[in-house]
Amino acid sequence: MNPLKAGDTAPTFSLPDQDGEQVNLADFRGQRVLVYFYPKAMTPGCTVQACGLRDNLDALKQAGVEVLGISTDKPEKLSRFAEKELLNFTLLSDEDHRVCEQFGVWGEKTFMGKTYDGIHRISFLIDAHGTVEKVFDNFKTSNHHDIVLAYVTAA
Repeated sequence: MNPLKAGDTAPTFSLPDQDGEQVNLADFRGQRVLVYFYPKAMTPGCTVQACGLRDNLDALKQAGVEVLGISTDKPEKLSRFAEKELLNFTLLSDEDHRVCEQFGVWGEKTFMGKTYDGIHRISFLIDAHGTVEKVFDNFKTSNHHDIVLAYVTAA
């Protein structure tokens, strides 16, 4: 696993959202976008992380940042997750983990003694020109939004 670093060009991608509509990273040219990768919708940690972003989305938007969450869940599950948690940002389905691999977040993980391949919880702030501005890889699900907000409002 080799995650993208600040200064790298973000891979362009097109993925279905929670409503089955195609969303392209190129649609966000000219604005900053937080692309956050999370392992699985409707699990405790991912719910805490998503709700933190939901509750701070106004502040993120005031700082000029859009939010895209990416997991390998099917669009139908993402739709249920968004509905259940009243999420106010776009969730994208990367079922074949192609985009996860392009960003370098797909790799070996260990959980409860089992080793498997999955998504590592890493977020990328992409600048208006499509370049990785900042990588967030050291946070807890409960403070992810605070760390992102502190960075985007400090500039």
